[in-house]
Amino acid sequence: VPLPVADSLYVDRIESDPECRPIFIGRSTPHRERMLERSKHYLELLHIAHGTKAEELADALRRATISVNLHNEPYPSFENRVSISLAAGRLVVSEPLSPTHGLEPGIDFVEVTNAWEVDQAIWAVKQYPEGYEPMRLRGRLKAELFRASRVYPRLVNAALHDLAVFGSERRLG
Repeated sequence: VPLPVADSLYVDRIESDPECRPIFIGRSTPHRERMLERSKHYLELLHIAHGTKAEELADALRRATISVNLHNEPYPSFENRVSISLAAGRLVVSEPLSPTHGLEPGIDFVEVTNAWEVDQAIWAVKQYPEGYEPMRLRGRLKAELFRASRVYPRLVNAALHDLAVFGSERRLG
């Protein structure tokens, strides 16, 4: 199960501004720097490489239209910035996710595999934002899978069900 996303990071009203800068939130690694080099210089991608408080994170995402997700190294994984960005109504441009946790490339997010594709995806979204609006809206809907107020009750109920069915060697209470 991916990390749940705090309900406070979800937006109800999704606004799009093609003039907003694309954003990448995550520490710097050689792989990420190679993937973002041109986007930082030519497409004004904002790279936030340090931790932020929830309010600062929400504000940074509000000022972005496109959120880029890159792995530490060139191997697939699922970073929590994907679900956070989707919850904030941002269009996600990401390297392949594994596992996908129900997200579908080309439907819920733009999948990229190299630096050129990152640049092209950002350029295309900035030039034709209306063409990517259905994907962004679908991604926001899929983000509900990660909403903390929905995930935690399911986990607690599953644990209580397991205890009821299988019991425990430990005494409760």
